[in-house]
Amino acid sequence: MESCSQTVLIQNRLGLHARAAIKLVELAQSFDAQVTIGNGDKEVIADGVMGLLLLESSQGQHVTIQAKGPQASQALEAVCGLIEQKFDEDE
Repeated sequence: MESCSQTVLIQNRLGLHARAAIKLVELAQSFDAQVTIGNGDKEVIADGVMGLLLLESSQGQHVTIQAKGPQASQALEAVCGLIEQKFDEDE
């Protein structure tokens, strides 16, 4: 089973807030892979908005995205891209 990870910087002003978390969960669920997001000592599976909000990831923090499964590399690339694009938010 494929497994990969990458650390990215949260750049959007509001950080990983509800709207951004919904986008991330929907994107992660569109791949045949389990995506987890870690922030220091906390780590959650990206299958629910509440878990992501509990990470309390704000602007300027780094998060580590891990993906496992048949589409791990595609999922990792897509999720990292979403975060790097500031969740497509106009600031």
